[in-house]
Amino acid sequence: MRPFLFRPTVIGVLCAAATPVLAAAQTAQYRTAPSGFAVSEITISRVVPQNTPADQRPKPMKVRIEYGQPHARGRTILGTVVPMDSVWRLGANAATSLVSDVDLDLGGTMVPKGAYTLFAKPTAAGWRLIVNKKTGEWGTQYDASADLASVPATARTLSDVRESFSITLVPESATSVKGKLVFAWGTFEVSVPYEAKP
Repeated sequence: MRPFLFRPTVIGVLCAAATPVLAAAQTAQYRTAPSGFAVSEITISRVVPQNTPADQRPKPMKVRIEYGQPHARGRTILGTVVPMDSVWRLGANAATSLVSDVDLDLGGTMVPKGAYTLFAKPTAAGWRLIVNKKTGEWGTQYDASADLASVPATARTLSDVRESFSITLVPESATSVKGKLVFAWGTFEVSVPYEAKP
């Protein structure tokens, strides 16, 4: 029997509300825009022979992150909106959710398939991505006793300012089940490697 190959496809990166725009070039004042809602999702499909009947084809597997998308609106982000040395909700409003149909190796830590909440903690020593087993809560309701893992993340300073916070699942290639979970806002970008284990 031929082994299955897996082909990830990014099917939707962002479905967000409108981002802030300049009210007038002369004043460079931002209009107030509400935080939006955004989604990052990859679909992993098994490659099967073309003549396989539709009812025998395995269902695609998804990894999906849903989050509130805040905007900078002229604010300094790191150290103010995103506090140092504290757990941050990784977005705005409701807690950021990770739902995976497959087991994930996230930064060297196994995360079994299921539903989780993501948080982050920036410190002078580096960033951590926190995977928490509680789900459905408001973003500020963090319970450390429910942590599944706290994963080290790689941070870098951006040369351009990102107005809107974003989380993206970025596959290494069109046929790879490996990639990076990347989030960025203001002048910071943070990433954690992932590998799907279908």
